[in-house]
Amino acid sequence: MAGVRNENLSRREAADRSALIAVEDYEVLLDLSAAPDPAVGTFPTTTTVRFRAEEGAQSFLDLVAATVESVVVNGTELNPDDVVEGARVRLPSLAAHNEVTVVARGRYSRSGEGLHRFTDPADGAVYLYTQYEPADARRVFACFDQPDLKASFRFAVVAPHGWEVSSNGVRMAAAPEPAAERAGAVRHAFSATERISTYITAVLAGPYARVTGEWRHAFEDGSRMSVPLALYCRASLAEHLDARELFDLTRQGLTFFTELFGRPYPFGKYEQAFVPEYNLGAMENPGLVTFTEEYLFPDGATRAQLQGRANTLMHEMSHMWFGDLVTMPWWDDLWLKESFAEFMGAHASVRATDFEEAWIAFADRRKAWAYRQDQLPTTHPVVADVPDLEAAKQNFDGITYAKGAAVLKQLVAFVGYGPFVAACRELFRRHAWGCAGLEDFLAVLAEASGRDVRGWADAWLGTAGVATLSLDLARDDDGAVGFAALLQEPGSGVLRPHRLLLGSYERGPGDLLVRTGTVEVDLPAAASVEIPELVGSTAPLMLVNEEDLTYAKVRLDPVSLATALSSLSSVEDGMARAQLWSALWNAARDAELDPSDFVGAVLDHGFDEPLAGVFATAGDRAVEAVERLAPRAARARLRGRLLDAVVRELRAADPGGDRQLALARLAARLARRDGGHAAWLRDLLEGRAALPGLPLGPELRWALWTALAATAAGEDPALTAALEREQAADRTRTGRLGAARTRAAVPTPQAKAAAWAAITGEELSNDLLTATITGFRLGPPELLEPYRERYFAMLEEVWAQRSIGMATRLVEGLYPSDADLEPGHDSARHPVVARTELWLTNHAGAPAALRRILVEERDHLLRALRAQASARG
Repeated sequence: MAGVRNENLSRREAADRSALIAVEDYEVLLDLSAAPDPAVGTFPTTTTVRFRAEEGAQSFLDLVAATVESVVVNGTELNPDDVVEGARVRLPSLAAHNEVTVVARGRYSRSGEGLHRFTDPADGAVYLYTQYEPADARRVFACFDQPDLKASFRFAVVAPHGWEVSSNGVRMAAAPEPAAERAGAVRHAFSATERISTYITAVLAGPYARVTGEWRHAFEDGSRMSVPLALYCRASLAEHLDARELFDLTRQGLTFFTELFGRPYPFGKYEQAFVPEYNLGAMENPGLVTFTEEYLFPDGATRAQLQGRANTLMHEMSHMWFGDLVTMPWWDDLWLKESFAEFMGAHASVRATDFEEAWIAFADRRKAWAYRQDQLPTTHPVVADVPDLEAAKQNFDGITYAKGAAVLKQLVAFVGYGPFVAACRELFRRHAWGCAGLEDFLAVLAEASGRDVRGWADAWLGTAGVATLSLDLARDDDGAVGFAALLQEPGSGVLRPHRLLLGSYERGPGDLLVRTGTVEVDLPAAASVEIPELVGSTAPLMLVNEEDLTYAKVRLDPVSLATALSSLSSVEDGMARAQLWSALWNAARDAELDPSDFVGAVLDHGFDEPLAGVFATAGDRAVEAVERLAPRAARARLRGRLLDAVVRELRAADPGGDRQLALARLAARLARRDGGHAAWLRDLLEGRAALPGLPLGPELRWALWTALAATAAGEDPALTAALEREQAADRTRTGRLGAARTRAAVPTPQAKAAAWAAITGEELSNDLLTATITGFRLGPPELLEPYRERYFAMLEEVWAQRSIGMATRLVEGLYPSDADLEPGHDSARHPVVARTELWLTNHAGAPAALRRILVEERDHLLRALRAQASARG
């Protein structure tokens, strides 16, 4: 019965199992000693789990394995053929106290799910790490793989001699012992963890470079604590592991959160590993946090990148309390860890580090993710309905993270910072090492604040959609306001209460636009409220949601819009500029601002933006405005203007600064579809031209090679030879990904056919799959037209045969979204829209997660087509 498909655990099944089972502890032994041999695709895994149950009850363990060799329940050996059914091991006739041992062989992963194995092209070294969220621990060991069945875990790992090995617990001995399982291998044993969930257990193994440190803290009562620290990365990246800065951030965060939450860091050590081919930004495994190695910057980093890394580091650290110490019972309450961690990432960055602009970055980029997600037909409340694991996987989205954090920022404005912190502390006190959901949080919040938090939660956490706020102003001929009202246009029909600020900006010294006044507004759950404080004002710029206290799109009144378009770079305050950029972008996406006007604003003001992160976001949006929102007739002209300006600014940029690197990256993106500067870019790559101070590292070099390949006039032997030389000289992971993307970008039928074959085969790892898809999508539309029908024909097979993570990369990445609307045509009848509708109609019984992706991709396309239809052309 091994072929049964039952990986998609439902909420009901999880609740039923939780009512029967109380887990005590696990002992897990993983034999990874043969991992360096690429011919060995599996590893031995032995699990012993002890738990209480209703006597006579039946249940099951979760396990996705290559083979199951034995199952022993309370001393009785069961035939695996009788009890293993797909991804489950049936447990019949349980006793009050039970001990189950399962011996199996797990599969090494290339998808980033379970135990991922990576071979470094730089030196051939093999690296392993685990990633489980939401339920991939079952790919490594037999377990009750749901968040509320917490337990203590004791891991042991057999590995080649000389490897670094780590797990959640503290190492039991100073040095590993010889392993009986394999000659020349050693056994690493780790102490038992506190009670944690399966999805945050972790194992790391390989010849990682390791740097150690320590965090010490003195409490007010005179007591002290010390926590050992460690950092890991691949040996070939060790020179880019900036341990001093990372340890400084770690110590700042541990001190901040320990004091903020009034509860010491709850785990025995704090290690952080930067790993390859990672599907996430990071994961909060207690004692062993894992990060994508994209946070190590061989090409150099802008301040915005360093700020983003610091934000992620603080985000994951806050999870030690929100998520690890106190865990949601099921994935409906995913927000209770991710929204809080997203909020705390920015909050701690501002309060504990030098990155005081973290909330600006949140307003500028992260909230845009939420706004985009919240306008889709598939949007959901912050507290979502998550019936099964496939739904859980797809709810790691802009709603759960960024909208939830923005809502928490509004909550702090509503109840006050002190009561909010007091509620957090009480939540940890009551539910430490257990689980807590929405009702538990509301209970402590109501006690701490005395406010109607239930009404607040109903309005903000229980409903979907994003409202639009705007000012209705009547001005006289001199520009003075005679009447003012704040308007709320509901999202998804929901009116919410908002506590916010209105800012007025007038000309100051140096012709800067400076804030001259604010008005605090409590907008009830109503369509409008009058603002008499603005009457008489002649301010040319009025900004709704000053300081970004609430969650809503903002529409500028006509005078403020004109001021923003003409003078955005004159606004003195960085947060205000970020919000104005956001308002312009939302208007462009909603087809209320012509995409050429947005690009014009970037040309007029973007290059004067002093905040590197805000500049980079504006540049990215300008590219999207050109490639997606502008009509085809205007696209080449707009793209050319933008690329010309970027190259001009790049040549004039100060050597070695953030601006120079950001401009070079933007130029590479634009040059993927415009060959106007190809000769100069080729000269840069081959040393015939130079930009002093610009680090032409592997990432930037391959970005430029991709641009040159994508805009080449068919097959170019000289270019092919140059690419082969580049690949031979760059044996890094970045080089391998860049070469795959570049080969797929060549605009010939042969290159596209080869890329399609690689994509739809099953040999590519997760990152190589994404790189190849990215290159495949570049080039003239006529080259991709033959693959449209193939895409729709393969969807169900892909979803059935691939893991949900890999299938999602394929379904999202290959959707034919680069579509143009013919003048005078109806966007709703565009051929790709119509084909998507037909597929959805004919596949009503397809998995909900697959249908959700198609619905979302169709909506993204329709939005772009509507913008094209309304543009000036």
